[in-house]
Amino acid sequence: MQRRVFVVDKNEQSLMPCRPARARMLLKKGRATIYKREPFTIMLLDRAGGETQAVQVKIDPGSKTSGIAMVADFKCGPRCIWASEVKHRGQQVHLALLKRSQQRQSRRSRKTRYRQPRFNNRRCKPSWLPPSLQSPVDNILTWVKRLRRLAPVTHLAMELTKFDTQKMQNPEISGVEYQQGTLQGYDVREYLLEKWDHHCAYCGITGVPLEVEHIVPKDRGGGNRVSNLTIACGPCNREKGNRTATEFGYPHIQAQAKQPLRDAAAINATRWALYEQLKATGLPLEVGTGARTKYNRIQQGYPKTHWLDAVCVGESGEQVFVQPAMQPLHIQVTGRGSRQMCRVDRYGFPRTGAKRFKRVHGFQTGDMVKAVVPTGKHRGTHIGRVAVRASGRFNIKTAHETVQGISYRHCRLLHPSDGYTYQ
Repeated sequence: MQRRVFVVDKNEQSLMPCRPARARMLLKKGRATIYKREPFTIMLLDRAGGETQAVQVKIDPGSKTSGIAMVADFKCGPRCIWASEVKHRGQQVHLALLKRSQQRQSRRSRKTRYRQPRFNNRRCKPSWLPPSLQSPVDNILTWVKRLRRLAPVTHLAMELTKFDTQKMQNPEISGVEYQQGTLQGYDVREYLLEKWDHHCAYCGITGVPLEVEHIVPKDRGGGNRVSNLTIACGPCNREKGNRTATEFGYPHIQAQAKQPLRDAAAINATRWALYEQLKATGLPLEVGTGARTKYNRIQQGYPKTHWLDAVCVGESGEQVFVQPAMQPLHIQVTGRGSRQMCRVDRYGFPRTGAKRFKRVHGFQTGDMVKAVVPTGKHRGTHIGRVAVRASGRFNIKTAHETVQGISYRHCRLLHPSDGYTYQ
């Protein structure tokens, strides 16, 4: 079963999502029209209102990629009807701000084109987050709002993950909570899986059962601290035996194991900000730990993916049916442009003129368009992202090439630029 298609009535009120086959039938019979391309939504032309079931939006937040799933309560039990994975651009935001800071610092040192600060009493709000961390939070909130407009969402759920790095570095401080119960050892193991990107530290294999392995064996003085632990597949673990990682031929493993987990720190910094924002929506909010999510996923036999983690969040994720053929919508965050008026050279001086118009003949850079060119060297149909030009002759970036010099008269808008690309 593929992802279900969102449905709105003729008054643009959300209805229960339907199967793709039914959406095709409604479009073919003329009872519906395309309302939105991404995520694909149809609007019924002959219906207003209808019966709906309870729909829950479940979120697995991550620093690089977040999983979002929609679970509906049917008579046969809860089922996943829609899922997506949102790839964030926090690192790009960080690098852009770093580049801007370096340029301004260079101007100060050269005393060229530097404007003195207007005031020095700048203060941050208590809930302020760095832009690179605020970006993933805003992306998740944006998609929660969109899904609420397209589906009858009744409640929310999120994974309130916390990596207690101090206890991981020294489990002997108070290890009773981590050593008892059904979820014994899941927190440390999840930490290591995230740190080593679900790959064997030695051979790099993925998709196989991985074991917690000591870099320096215990019988040679190695402890249980997380800086001495890594993830390895069964064959590598047995072949290594009681040798150290350096003796096994991997001296870089020890240095990499001591590096801090940046992603874990990012999640620790943003988890409560996201929780407060979701709580402010007014919908009932369920939370669950990362250990509970992983336990539910393993018990149901689902593979490790971000969207399946979202399905298994919290107590409601114990028994959720997911069709084996279901595929998520992959969403890449691209941003909504910048406030930069013109291009600059390597020294920070303008090298182009300022932009006059953001929209040209109704199109904006980043829009998804379909161009049907009847004659000329670009004859044919081209579908892709458009880059507008003041002359009216645009560039279209398709899946295989970039076609230059297509007139705006041949272009038809498919999906406006909204800061995301879809696959």
